[in-house]
Amino acid sequence: MTVQPKPRPGKRTNDPEGMRKKVLDVAEDAFQARGYHASSIGDLMAAADVSGGALHHHFPTKKALALAVIDERVAAAVEETWIAPVLAAASAREGVRAVFEAVAAELEQQGFVRGCPLNNLAHELSLADPDFRTALAGIFAGWRRAIADKVRADQQAGKDEGADPERFAALTVAAYSGAMSMAKTAQDAGVLRDCLAGLERSAPSPGGLVARRRNRILPRPRTP
Repeated sequence: MTVQPKPRPGKRTNDPEGMRKKVLDVAEDAFQARGYHASSIGDLMAAADVSGGALHHHFPTKKALALAVIDERVAAAVEETWIAPVLAAASAREGVRAVFEAVAAELEQQGFVRGCPLNNLAHELSLADPDFRTALAGIFAGWRRAIADKVRADQQAGKDEGADPERFAALTVAAYSGAMSMAKTAQDAGVLRDCLAGLERSAPSPGGLVARRRNRILPRPRTP
């Protein structure tokens, strides 16, 4: 039997993809917990247990690392938490309700609220750099587009005919983002349920939007 030599203490295994993933994990957590500006490269290197050369091999700058977090982690979180469940739901409204309730329940079980990952970085970085703003705006746009497309699909199936897809999507994203900001400040996930109730009460009655549009095309009485 051949005895395999033991690795020397402190010797790193050659796993570039694993190292890259670990750096992204650490950066994602730090940017959400402390913010991008408060997280130094030195802090990230120490937390990930990587050298400066190894980190810069994958992410030449801190900005490049942040863009990777936005593109690969934040966008994926929105896809997993919002877009996929809404598209898979029986209707857009049922999907939205399910997401609000699932997130509120998860946060209550967790015992603390960090806020929406997209919202957190948008607040901090949108005015800091145009590349950050473009990347974050693209995720918001995709989120809204998915909800609006689901509403349009519902309407083709004869459901929710009174809703304006684009406005409903914008209101949903705004309500959730605002609710998460308030929940983070208050450390109370119940705010999400309050906002969900308000969002559902704001739903137009069947035919309401059509009626308003018809009223607009009626001739207005002339003033003497």
